[in-house]
Amino acid sequence: MDIYLPLFPLNLVVYPNEDLNLHIFEERYRQLINECLETGQTFGIPAFINNKLRGYGTEMSVTTLHKRYDDGRMDIKSKGHRIFKIAHFENPAPGKLYAGGNVELVETEPETGNHLNELIVKLTRLYRLLQIKSDLDEETPLLSFRVAHKIGLSVEEEYELLTFPRENERQRFLIRHLDRVLPVVAEMERTKDRIKMNGHFKNLDPLKF
Repeated sequence: MDIYLPLFPLNLVVYPNEDLNLHIFEERYRQLINECLETGQTFGIPAFINNKLRGYGTEMSVTTLHKRYDDGRMDIKSKGHRIFKIAHFENPAPGKLYAGGNVELVETEPETGNHLNELIVKLTRLYRLLQIKSDLDEETPLLSFRVAHKIGLSVEEEYELLTFPRENERQRFLIRHLDRVLPVVAEMERTKDRIKMNGHFKNLDPLKF
């Protein structure tokens, strides 16, 4: 299914069901958001990484106008919906200050995935090492999108995750990342413990030669 969307490129990746707070200050995007507030239309945030429009993005809706400033700036709350791939980009859109384009919507089935248990185990270990409270819910569909911003992925890796069509692929991608990260984090924690011990009185067994 193809639709036309106003586009708001940003140097970040937004996932379906994600809440995103935005401070709107450029005139072109004030125009875009005002139109969304007036009509209820959605807009798109395509990922703009390393000065390049990468092609994939997420359809967004404005959920709340949090604050409007005297000079026209706004603080808004928005929410991610469907993933899209840009088919035709134009900047600016006809008669507008902002960009727009025809996009192909990417269907995302609410899968739980076949690697969920392994992913949960590794995520739990990471959060325990970092002493972060875990709110993982094994019943949540598309868990990969929920945790992607919380495991140390680069923006390029977050974008790559957005392009995978199936939850199984996304889970395998995250598991490979965690397999690389967990030994590093564990060693950092051991180093921190050794540093904390430095300067303390220690009971040392005499060495026997």
